[in-house]
Amino acid sequence: VSAFLLNRSSDLGRLQKLDRLVSGKNNRKTPLHQFVLGLMLDDILQSSNLYLNQLSSGRYQMDRRDGEIGGGGYKGLELEICDGYQGGNRPVGTLSGGEMFLASLSLAFGLSDIVQRGAGGIRLDSIFIDEGFGTLDRETREAVMQSLAQIRASGRVVGLISHVEELRDVIPARIEVQKNDAGESVLRVSCPKVDD
Repeated sequence: VSAFLLNRSSDLGRLQKLDRLVSGKNNRKTPLHQFVLGLMLDDILQSSNLYLNQLSSGRYQMDRRDGEIGGGGYKGLELEICDGYQGGNRPVGTLSGGEMFLASLSLAFGLSDIVQRGAGGIRLDSIFIDEGFGTLDRETREAVMQSLAQIRASGRVVGLISHVEELRDVIPARIEVQKNDAGESVLRVSCPKVDD
């Protein structure tokens, strides 16, 4: 009977240790489900960094923070930016509005690629980007538009929702919301002519 109790006590200790590890009470403060999500995030970041490298002219790369991290709460899904100009990694919170837009746009494209890859042949043909262009300087905006043109050339439809006037010159097909004389919102559609 004493040997049986000893085994049960030992098993209970192992189960409690396993429970602590799986629930996030470990050195990394990462529960099992966040660990698995972190592996998925790594795939998304790998694809996203291809876009971010192009959009930032090789300056930025996103990485998942690794190692033991202080502070409360669970860990494992925090991102940081590797800055090729200044050297070293820094928190994403230090990015300017325009830089954050580029990072967000890259993450959206990377996620789209990963979803397509894992969707068994389902293709995501359209992506819509709502605002953010007002935070970009002219040079960065031109780099973004060139990247979007390459994405369009691959067969995807890229829709932009923006109030930035300069984009009118570079977007041939557009739907504009304008006010008529009565103050009502009306849609004006502009489409390029297609040669026969």
